[in-house]
Amino acid sequence: MTPQHPTTPARAGAASAALALVLVSAAPAAAAGPAAAGPGRTVLGAGGQQLTVSAASGLDPLGRTVRVTGGGYDGAKGIYVAFCKDNGDNRVPAPCVGGADTTGGSKASQWIVPRGDAHAGELGIPYGEGGRFDVELRLTAKNEGLDCTQVACSVVTRVDHRGAGDRSQDVRVPIAFRGQDPVGPGGEGVDVPQGTVGYRAGAEFTTAGKPRDLMFHPDSRKLYVGSDDLPDTADVNESGLHVLDPVDGKVRSTVNQAPGANGTPGRRAVRQLIAPLPGDGVVFSYPLRGIGTAKDGDTVAAGAWVPGGAVTDAGPGIAPGTVFVAQGPVLSEVDVATATVKRGITLEGGDGFAVDPVRKAIWFPDAGNGRLYRIDATTLQVAATVELPAGEDYAGFTEVDPETGAVWIGIGTSVVVHDAAGKRLRVLTGDDLPRAARFDPVTHEAYVVRQDPGDTSRPGSDNNGSLTVYRTTDFGEAAKPVVLPGNQGQLGFASLAVEPGGGTVFVSNPAEGRITRLQRSVSPKVTQGPTDQTVTEGDRAVLTARADGTPEPTVTWQVSDDGGRTWKAVVGADAPVHSFTARASDNGHRFRAEFRNEAGTSRTTPVTLTVGAPGTTTGGASGNTGTSDGATGGAGGSAGDTAAGATGGGPGTAGSTTGDSASGTSGASGTSGASVTGGTSGTDGTAGSGGTVGSGGSSASGGTVGGTGTTTTGGGALASTGTAVATLAGSAVALTAVGWALVRRKRAGNTG
Repeated sequence: MTPQHPTTPARAGAASAALALVLVSAAPAAAAGPAAAGPGRTVLGAGGQQLTVSAASGLDPLGRTVRVTGGGYDGAKGIYVAFCKDNGDNRVPAPCVGGADTTGGSKASQWIVPRGDAHAGELGIPYGEGGRFDVELRLTAKNEGLDCTQVACSVVTRVDHRGAGDRSQDVRVPIAFRGQDPVGPGGEGVDVPQGTVGYRAGAEFTTAGKPRDLMFHPDSRKLYVGSDDLPDTADVNESGLHVLDPVDGKVRSTVNQAPGANGTPGRRAVRQLIAPLPGDGVVFSYPLRGIGTAKDGDTVAAGAWVPGGAVTDAGPGIAPGTVFVAQGPVLSEVDVATATVKRGITLEGGDGFAVDPVRKAIWFPDAGNGRLYRIDATTLQVAATVELPAGEDYAGFTEVDPETGAVWIGIGTSVVVHDAAGKRLRVLTGDDLPRAARFDPVTHEAYVVRQDPGDTSRPGSDNNGSLTVYRTTDFGEAAKPVVLPGNQGQLGFASLAVEPGGGTVFVSNPAEGRITRLQRSVSPKVTQGPTDQTVTEGDRAVLTARADGTPEPTVTWQVSDDGGRTWKAVVGADAPVHSFTARASDNGHRFRAEFRNEAGTSRTTPVTLTVGAPGTTTGGASGNTGTSDGATGGAGGSAGDTAAGATGGGPGTAGSTTGDSASGTSGASGTSGASVTGGTSGTDGTAGSGGTVGSGGSSASGGTVGGTGTTTTGGGALASTGTAVATLAGSAVALTAVGWALVRRKRAGNTG
């Protein structure tokens, strides 16, 4: 999130100049009122929630009541709607102004509760249909120690105190007060929130038999596939170790020979890929007790058979040249080259495990007894025992996040996550069976592939699996789930491999002998939005907008001539920069850019084009007032927001400050100004008149002040109104409160 910006130096200078004014307006009723707040803004949440604030910029720092509406929220979770310091994505918004508003007074925050909640009515407001609510908040720039002129602030929703740590209902609408720059480039996602991550199915590979395990080699960047033979292809045996080009799935080589129990090479299926070899190649296991090694280009693998029972699982060792193998509940450390057992331990139950080489730990689940063992990999002794959920059968996987040491276990239809010490962190539920997991340290994400049970009599069985992606930091979904058609578990567990960075994911479907290549996609996220423009008819209007996304999004500019109620595409405007000659008929039109890719659609916040007639200005700046002692006249005003108009004459020379009336010498005539946007060109400035005698022997003589491009004489006038300023007899009186009022009127009138 882009933080809000405090008042800029230019604005600070304008404020100082305004505060220097010490003369009371003779006609305050003609002063301009406060500027209207900016347009509303809608933001979509990660869970499809929609949060709308009726005005999100240009708010009065002293306070503005806004309407806040929401929809699509989880009606079972109470939320706070509040105004808070915005600490960015996936961070608690805090501090906030107020808690739940229970008085109906300040409306600093509101509490939305489920229907039928014990707190509904007096304390909380119950949700409407579809997780909707409609409330008001009173927003002020400074309140209860929170200063939103110095930090980024947003209207936020978040789960109430009964769901601490739950970020699922977090949605944030940035807010800017008058004098602050609008927050960020703005814009909104149309169908999904901006920057939504998803995966799309690309190529499908059917060149590697019945795939049982996948590994993307981190060094050679080749896709290794351990395979069985497909029974449907009786004329060819596809079992073995296949090396594929990860882009198109073409087979680079196949290693289909490995030693048997007596050392004789033979055709072997490959069930599990254990670890990559440096540079290229893998360590793998093959039925029934084989441990082998091979790389791209080999025709025969090196290997040996482990003594004892059939190998049920294998993992990398912590010592060079070793692996760990499970033979049911027996866990052993084995030499790769000879398959010699170096040491072992027998547990009460279980047949699979995961190794954490960083922390030298082995996690061995015994779901039948509801236990998870943490084994010290250096001593091969049980260091701790952790309770697993009761009543579920082990049906999936055990994997360790190498970055955090957290262990992820697939049990039933859930994934249970424990930290490196064994404390349970989260249970991730789903409809299908979790079969494999991989971790990407670049994106800090976990990838879990689920398979349908393949039992059509089971409720919810649809023969489709899915890929789910979670953030390892807070376990929230990092990408939209991907449906995997036909991926069911009757004929073998699915597996997956992740390219570092998460750009490409490979998922196997053993039942159909297929590997699907999934490509990461990101919906457009606006990085630069257009701004309101004021131009002269016949000049070029230039609007610029940019967005990031994967694939690269296309852009189409749209225009509205009815205040944003309807929009139509601008013919030929399909580039980030939209430049055109402004016509009078374009005045008041609103413009926005729409970005599209296959992941979604996003639009920039609409902006307004103001077109002025040729030779007009948008109004001159106020001139300097004369000094209170009557010695000098003030300088004339300069014109225009965007170009210089006429400058007034220089100050008159000093007149007599005592006695009867004495005139100062006229100032020099000002030079003619150039034509500027939205107004008429300035005329020659009139010379500042000399000081006249005031009561008590002094007078306040004003120079000329630019009003709307014309020059006035005599006492100084306010640029925004052209109202004459009354002279004060005697010493001047400094009115700070009036100065602040002038600051507000000056900003509201947008004078130069």
